Amino acid sequence: MTVKTALETFSAIQAKIDALDHAGGILYYDGSTVAPPASTEHRGETLGYLSELGYNLATSKETCDTVDYLLAHEDELTAEQKRNVKLFNKDREYMQSIPLEKYTAFQMLQNKASAVWHEAKQKKDYAMFAPYLQQLIDTSIEFAHYYKPDKYHYDVMLDSKETGLDVKQCDEFFDTVKSGIVPLIKKVLAKKTIDDSFLFGSFPTADQRKITDAIIDFEKLDPQRSVCGETEHPFTTNFSTEDVRITTHYYEDGFVSSMYSVAHEGGHALYELGINPAYNKTSLSGGVSMGIHECQSRFFENIICRSKAFCDFILPKLKEIFPEQLKGVTTDMYYRAINKAAPSLIRTEADELTYPLHILIRYEIEKAIMAGEVTVDELPALWNAKYKEYLGVDVPDDTRGILQDMHWSEAMFGYFPSYALGSAYGAQILSVMKKTIDVNGDIAKGDVSNISAWLHDRIWQYGSLYDPKELFENAVGAPFDPHYFIDYLTEKYTEIYNL
Repeated sequence: MTVKTALETFSAIQAKIDALDHAGGILYYDGSTVAPPASTEHRGETLGYLSELGYNLATSKETCDTVDYLLAHEDELTAEQKRNVKLFNKDREYMQSIPLEKYTAFQMLQNKASAVWHEAKQKKDYAMFAPYLQQLIDTSIEFAHYYKPDKYHYDVMLDSKETGLDVKQCDEFFDTVKSGIVPLIKKVLAKKTIDDSFLFGSFPTADQRKITDAIIDFEKLDPQRSVCGETEHPFTTNFSTEDVRITTHYYEDGFVSSMYSVAHEGGHALYELGINPAYNKTSLSGGVSMGIHECQSRFFENIICRSKAFCDFILPKLKEIFPEQLKGVTTDMYYRAINKAAPSLIRTEADELTYPLHILIRYEIEKAIMAGEVTVDELPALWNAKYKEYLGVDVPDDTRGILQDMHWSEAMFGYFPSYALGSAYGAQILSVMKKTIDVNGDIAKGDVSNISAWLHDRIWQYGSLYDPKELFENAVGAPFDPHYFIDYLTEKYTEIYNL
């Protein structure tokens, strides 16, 4: 074997694994959008079989010999080749640590749990989902112990979403954010409430789809490489730089929910579409971490699309679509309404200011779960108590409480902190971007080309070439500092509420 032949073999192996992942991803997307409810079992069996093929391929003797050879000769590899091999080897080691039958059974469990969660949410019945959640938690902990037996299992899960992240860092981050925004929230809530009643009423889905088209056009998502579907809980899935799919959910009593979910998922899609195409079918493809990914999505959703400049741009278009519903609404009225800060039940509908508290609640509950401090049956009561404590709201049912997010149904434990981290990353990025770009001027003109070019040059194109910490620090020229986020929120809400 030579380095040249080893790289050729490795490339062929990665292409085959990518094909299996592609097939499984299509099944997942189909199951979450248009597949009939009765298709769950058959789809689960197929996903189980595909995962078995992927496991066997990734851990075969040929694959292991090839990867081990390349690791032993890494001084003969380029930086990209070395990183690609190391990332692949990390995934291989994770797979090898788990028995095959348990690995494939877990894929099938996730598929079933997701389907049960959908039904339980519709029926407001947490008890339906609880047994599956218990299995997901137990298996996730078991797998973490297989992979890193000497490391705390929740730290393993956090690290899998954001390399290097652990409970200690999360605690420090949330303590900093809490100390900055809780006093600000109290000041805001003491002021006269903002009228946002015109955002609610009758907004037919067919017309809301025109807003989706307008947001997609504004963000310049390539229609040849991306598409928007409909689902219960919006998400983005990527197969390559030529195929990225976003989703949304329409509510006919208000257009803001879907509008901003499209803006959010569009940010995810732009990141994936902007990655170097040469990284397709390798471990360098895809965003490097959930924190960096949520940074991109929340940057477009909030920093761009909840800015006053964007309101200047989009309101005339909204009035064309809903002339009667938005009659007499001014830009200032609209800007203040979509940024109204108020305690609420639903994370995805929350304003920028109170949103971190929704994430804090989920993080604290996950910590308690993983530490064995709370049982699955006790989770709804704990959820409801924390919503009362942090946001002062009473949870009326499981659908608007513990069942509102899909993440736990897919065993995405350790994911939620990424949303708050991503928001904070975005504020620091904005402060640097403004030094060379007229951000608000461009947004007001409906032109995000300079903004996207900045993000592409410093973040998107690199995919997973760098660890998230290195990527972020290269982009902004400094270490991460959550105080930028506190300063951003303080400035924005001081102006909106005349504090």
